[in-house]
Amino acid sequence: MTSLSLKELRAELRALAEPAVRAQQERVLGRTQDDELLGVRVPVLRRLARSCRGLSLDDVDALLHSRVHEERFAGLLVLAERVRTARGADRKALVDFYLARTDCVDDWDLVDASAHVVLGPWLLEGDLRVLDELAASSRLWDRRIAVLATLALIREGRFEPTFDLVLTLRQDPEPLIHKALGWMLREIGRRDEPLMVAFLSRHVDKLPRVTVRYATERLAPAERARFVKGRQGRQPAPARPGS
Repeated sequence: MTSLSLKELRAELRALAEPAVRAQQERVLGRTQDDELLGVRVPVLRRLARSCRGLSLDDVDALLHSRVHEERFAGLLVLAERVRTARGADRKALVDFYLARTDCVDDWDLVDASAHVVLGPWLLEGDLRVLDELAASSRLWDRRIAVLATLALIREGRFEPTFDLVLTLRQDPEPLIHKALGWMLREIGRRDEPLMVAFLSRHVDKLPRVTVRYATERLAPAERARFVKGRQGRQPAPARPGS
C-alpha cells in the first residue's frame, strides 16, 4: 500500500471535511480559540492514519503541533500504530515522544483516542509510576490520560491501578475526570462485576455523583439505585489554578 505523505494527508483531510460534522464537533468539543476544526469523521481519520504508516516522527510532530484539530488527531493515530508494532526500546522511545507532547493532546477526544493505545501498551510492560506523575499534573488532559491509559491494563485483568486512581482523583475539580473514573470502573465491572461492586460498596460515599452514575450503568436497576441513592452529595473541591 502506498503511504500518504504529510502534504497529501493534509490535502485529504480538507477534501473530506463536512460542514455538518464540523458543526456537531463545535457543540461537543472543549476547543481553544486557536483550534481549527475541519469536520472529518473519526472513521475517516482512522482510515487515513492507516494510509500514513510511512510518515516520519518529524511529520508526526508537525501534525501534533498543528492548530488543526483533525491533524493532531491523525498524528496521534499514526503514533498509536507505530507503538502497536514497536517493541522494547523502540516502544519506550515512542512513549517518551508522546509524554513530551501531552500539551498537544488537548481535548477529550484526543485523549480518549490515544492514551490506552499509545501509553497503555507500555504500562503492560513498564513502570506504572508515570500514572502517578500524570495524575498529579495541573493539566486536566494529563490527568485524563492517566485514567484512560489504564484501559489497557483493565483489558488484561489488572484493575488495581485504576482503583488507585479513582481514590487519588476522587476530589478532582473537573467533571471530565469524574466521568472518566466512572467509565473505567464500568469497564472493570464488565469483566468482574462483583469486584467492582465491592469497591463501590466500600467507597461510594467518597466518590463524585457522576462517577457513581457512570460506574453503575450496567448494573441491575435495583442495585444501581442502591448506589446512586446511597451516594452522599459531597461537592467537588474548588478548581486548582492551571486546571
